[in-house]
Amino acid sequence: MELIQETPDLSAYLAADEVIDHEHPLVRETAARLAQEAEDSYAYARLAFEFVRDTVPHSQDSGDLRVTWRASDVLERRTGICYAKAHALAALLRAEDIPTALCYQRLLHDDGGGHVVHGLVAVRFNGAWHRQDPRGNKPGVDARFSLAGERLAFTPDTAAGEADHPLLHAAPHPAVLHALRTATDRPHLWRILPTAL
Repeated sequence: MELIQETPDLSAYLAADEVIDHEHPLVRETAARLAQEAEDSYAYARLAFEFVRDTVPHSQDSGDLRVTWRASDVLERRTGICYAKAHALAALLRAEDIPTALCYQRLLHDDGGGHVVHGLVAVRFNGAWHRQDPRGNKPGVDARFSLAGERLAFTPDTAAGEADHPLLHAAPHPAVLHALRTATDRPHLWRILPTAL
């Protein structure tokens, strides 16, 4: 699948906003701490990915009822669903000048009723985009940071109506943000997750 930039301006994939708030002190502090352990930007990107994947539990997996959506809140509260974790990873990567996009998949809902949109990121290295999925591993899910072939949490089953969305977003999709901001808790969020973009 060819990934398509929403905007040709690469600086859009480095921008800070209300959601990917990489100018926030906690994001900056976390990025600086991770950067001290990295010998180059590739190593930093892998460390940031593993930090979000492994130290911020996916709230559905952990049973956490809180809903987070702003990157700094995800890092502070250490919880979030796929979108929130993608926002946190995007902020950490952009904080170190690594162009990062938000991207999405359409997957079967965990409850078996229809489809939902799943969020992940893409990082740009060596003139190409590479998708990464920091949702968090669990039995049956083994996502890894990779610039040599995708190691995502999920591979869409086209026969089941699942799909990859090729568009690389500079900011979170409005449908995703609406669900995150509207939900009173995670069970409520699970009922109002976007089913399409």
